[in-house]
Amino acid sequence: MKNRPRILVYPLLLCLVLSCNLVGSASKTAYLSPGEFTGTLQLKPGARPLDKALANSIEQTTKTVNYDPSYVKIAYPNGDVPVESGVCADVIIRAFREGGVDLQKEVHEDMTGNFKKYPQKWGAKRPDHNIDHRRVANLMTWFERHGKNLALSDNPNDYRAGDVVAWELGNGRLHIGLISGIKIRGTDRLAVVHNIGLGARLEDVLFEWKIIGHYRYF
Repeated sequence: MKNRPRILVYPLLLCLVLSCNLVGSASKTAYLSPGEFTGTLQLKPGARPLDKALANSIEQTTKTVNYDPSYVKIAYPNGDVPVESGVCADVIIRAFREGGVDLQKEVHEDMTGNFKKYPQKWGAKRPDHNIDHRRVANLMTWFERHGKNLALSDNPNDYRAGDVVAWELGNGRLHIGLISGIKIRGTDRLAVVHNIGLGARLEDVLFEWKIIGHYRYF
């Protein structure tokens, strides 16, 4: 992709706990650069689950201003870390929950009956509802086990609003984000909501890294 709007450069620090995302300094405001995005997202009465998920993802860019990979004990189901912080997976979890899907519960229930089907990377002996759904590899496995995976593509038209995309950043580091309904001006690409170290942001990063997963739930 040539002549892409460049948004920012991220510091390369590995998240050791959740194995997703890069870690950087916090952003105090959402990054919505005038002139680089076209379209708006307004939630109307009777909105579809997809619309609710998309609206929530954009709302996250005004609330989640930090990145924190710490292990935290949270409620179950519908548990969450403080909305001001989180990791890349939390963008997906929060958006899906607003769309009526509690990935914490869904992943935990599936892992409880199929633990060996999930990555065995963290030395865990049993499912843990505090952390399992916040790991990119586990979310990828859950989507695949539920038949939500799609073919990988370098064509921006193959990615729709609400799709989940997973990337490999190098050296085994994984990242995940949600395709928004907001198009990058002058292109066919949709912006992505993700948290790679500076809080939840809406950015032109679909083809920034190697895509290893593409999922459509809604």
